[in-house]
Amino acid sequence: MLRLSYLPPLMVYAAYGVSGLTGIVGTFFVKDYLDLSAEFLAALLFWAGIPWAVKMPVGHLVDLIWRRKALLVWLGAAMIAASLLIMVGLLTHTEAMRAVMSPARWYVTAALLSPTGYMMQDAVADAMTVEAVPRVDASGKPYDEAMRKEMHTTMQTLGRVALIGGLALVAAANIWIFHGSEALPAGRKAELYATVYAAALVIPLISVLGVVLHHFLKHERAAVEKTRPNWAVLGGSVVFVALTLAIGLGGVPYAQELVFAVSLAVILFLLWRLARELEPAAREVLVATALVLFLYRATPATGEGSNWWMIDVLKFDEGFLAQLQLVTYALTLVGMFALRGFMAKHSIATIVVVLSVAATVLAAPTIGMFYGLHEWTAARTGGWVDARTIALINTALESPLGQIAMIPMLAWIANSAPANLKATYFAVMASFSNLALAASQLGTTYLNRFFLVKRGDYGELGELMLVAAALGLVLPLAAVAGVRLLRLRTA
Repeated sequence: MLRLSYLPPLMVYAAYGVSGLTGIVGTFFVKDYLDLSAEFLAALLFWAGIPWAVKMPVGHLVDLIWRRKALLVWLGAAMIAASLLIMVGLLTHTEAMRAVMSPARWYVTAALLSPTGYMMQDAVADAMTVEAVPRVDASGKPYDEAMRKEMHTTMQTLGRVALIGGLALVAAANIWIFHGSEALPAGRKAELYATVYAAALVIPLISVLGVVLHHFLKHERAAVEKTRPNWAVLGGSVVFVALTLAIGLGGVPYAQELVFAVSLAVILFLLWRLARELEPAAREVLVATALVLFLYRATPATGEGSNWWMIDVLKFDEGFLAQLQLVTYALTLVGMFALRGFMAKHSIATIVVVLSVAATVLAAPTIGMFYGLHEWTAARTGGWVDARTIALINTALESPLGQIAMIPMLAWIANSAPANLKATYFAVMASFSNLALAASQLGTTYLNRFFLVKRGDYGELGELMLVAAALGLVLPLAAVAGVRLLRLRTA
């Protein structure tokens, strides 16, 4: 059943989804205006993911200042707005911005500000989803465990729906914005890109309105004991931040690898400390679930080279990429509801196995197009089944896969975390999960060093795609096999 109390966190999640408005513009801006390699961009994505690993102290701070949590959403909104304004400035006042520092440095600054802002807002929204689910019915009778689990699953599903719904909305907007844009001159396209970044300033406004609504909304809120500072979480986080900044800014060799190792050590320490608050059975579930999801999300990707190949060789323009995004997000929404029963009845280990096998099978058409599949099918269907048709069909089939594994984990955290540490548990588990994405980016950087892909030179891209697809199958299956051998149970 939908409840008005669900709306405030959903608005914050929707704002994160609407951030996809600038995704296509960003891809073309980097390709056309900045001389950055695929390896550099993979490294930048690694550093842009680090703020999500720093979600730990922010999550604990949310618990400590629960009545003032809106301040963090306001601060995050300011960072997001600053990132967007930098991009507007680069496109409309290029020379003035260049006089301060290079466009590449401005872009890196914007790329780091934005995820930091979204991370802060997400830490607040996660905890708000726990509070949004009532513990008692209208007569004051406590809900039983099964009912509470169902409501938490519904809340977390709606959270993913809000996020994906925001992405679908902006994909539709991109189709309208970029219709016919392929014929525009470069200067006119720059103006169009600037307009998109300016329009994206509505994003921080949506999230701020969510916490304003939460402040005025009257609903049952469980009274919980006041949260005491967990000095292990705070101290470990301070050490992590200090080491990350020292390594990242100090020009230390193998900086990414060192930051990843430090991050992993700190987060594992914090998981161990927080796991002691749980019952033994719940602790076992936490460890097994974290391990499986980590290796599932840590699989490396092909990087920006595959996007450049689609643009340069397959001739996918802004409008068509927007269509692909719309198909992806629309069918993801359908898939999350259609597969809700599957998620409720099966463990995360089973879900990960199914998703990994499906993702590997669905990678085949894209790999096939690199080796001429679309030319073969077009020649035998009178041009009907060309690269765009294959891309659309393949996107439609794989769309629901990305978000499904996260919903059971989020529902389990919401239902199992101590009431006075809800934001802390969400943040530490999210940090661990997002650290897996940093591992994925690190792996992507390595793959792009081994298989060299440059603009206009895609000779090694096919081998890169094959290796990435193989790792995407082997790593998650190995994690599930390890958990089974140890006789651990996942959520």
